[in-house]
Amino acid sequence: MLKPEYRTISRISGPLVFVEKTHPVSYGEIAKVIMSNGEERTGQVLDSSEDVVVLQVFEGTSGIDVKHTRVKFLGDIIRLPVSGDMLGRVFNGLGKPIDGGPRIVPEDRLEIIGSAINPSSRMKPSEFIQTGISAIDGMNTLVRGQKLPLFSSSGLPHNKLAAQIARQATVLGREEKFAIVFATMGITKEEASFFIEDFRRTGAMERVVLFINLANDPVIERIITPRMALTTAEFLAFEYDMHVLVILTDMTNYCEALRQVSASREEVPGRRGYPGYMYTDLATIYERAGRIKGKKGSITQMPILTMPGDDITHPIPDLTGYITEGQIVLTRDLHMRGIYPPIDVLPSLSRLMNLGIGKGKTREDHKNVSDQLYAAYAEGRDMRSLVAVIGSEALTERDRKFLEFADKFETEFVAQGVEENRSIEETLEIAWNLLAELPERELKRIKKEYIQKYHPKYTGKKK
Repeated sequence: MLKPEYRTISRISGPLVFVEKTHPVSYGEIAKVIMSNGEERTGQVLDSSEDVVVLQVFEGTSGIDVKHTRVKFLGDIIRLPVSGDMLGRVFNGLGKPIDGGPRIVPEDRLEIIGSAINPSSRMKPSEFIQTGISAIDGMNTLVRGQKLPLFSSSGLPHNKLAAQIARQATVLGREEKFAIVFATMGITKEEASFFIEDFRRTGAMERVVLFINLANDPVIERIITPRMALTTAEFLAFEYDMHVLVILTDMTNYCEALRQVSASREEVPGRRGYPGYMYTDLATIYERAGRIKGKKGSITQMPILTMPGDDITHPIPDLTGYITEGQIVLTRDLHMRGIYPPIDVLPSLSRLMNLGIGKGKTREDHKNVSDQLYAAYAEGRDMRSLVAVIGSEALTERDRKFLEFADKFETEFVAQGVEENRSIEETLEIAWNLLAELPERELKRIKKEYIQKYHPKYTGKKK
């Protein structure tokens, strides 16, 4: 059956095209926008009423002639052709190969909208993912099926850290298939080249599927990109039984795209001009992480966002924090002091950490050691504030011990090389060597049996 074509475009606003007097069309339906020179662009129905249909055009609306452009509705929604051969490939934000390789021969064509996992079908996350980063593995452990965002700021090395996590992340224990789906939104060509070259240089590319949306790509494409990535992840996880880590950067650019489209639709703005439905929209992305009963694979998410104005109360990190299960916070203070990665463990949190650590998962002393590190570091930070007021001469010997501990914790535990991949055993060994600097009576959060088993004083392993 031939689809009718319409020449009833009434107006164009930003990336949106308004078409009048159409037959009934569905929300999310795709359409072809055919220009007078024969060029075709793809659109998606964003709103539909009796009088007008609103299309978002992925390639942008530049050059579209209102009088001579035709619109054809195709009666289907956006689908992504998926295959196991996507591993090792680079795609644009719309899922088209851009690495010079052959086109993907699809095993299936999946709807990109997806849906949240039914709570009754969810398995409780309980398995440790090793990132090789001590501040994450030791203090804010990532667990399979978790969604753990990384809160950063402009100018901080979140891209470098994201690439390092993608290279190093692994599932411990049995030999299991592991993959990375890496999606970028609104980044520069220089940043895109960094990711591609880094993965190829280190050999990580063979297990990575990379989606790249550049800053000069259409805004609408930015809204599609994370959904393309998650559809790919779901296919690899639930058809190929793979454990997939999805890294999305930068979610702030995604939210800015939402705001721009909302403004084009002349919607009533919410907090700071962002649409009132931004919470719901973000939830449709984040809630696609998890494990399903009866399925071997899993999807773990690590979205990365830059906090506008370094403000953790900004709507983007604020809403993200409500939906996800913790956060890893990068701070400018540590970065300015040359600490990489500049992870501040005190405001950071992994709510599912306790489910993924302990005997048989990481090590029996992990929880106690983490608690003791938090307590000692927090007290050392308090000593820094006290020194600024009364001077170091007024400190007791005990106070100086904790002050020195805070400095060493940052330079020896948090700080590590860009190419340094620490096992959980190495991370815990560094932690014990630091704790050995404190009087044994101060290790109040560690069981005596663990002190006698792992403390360098008793093992003779102190460096």
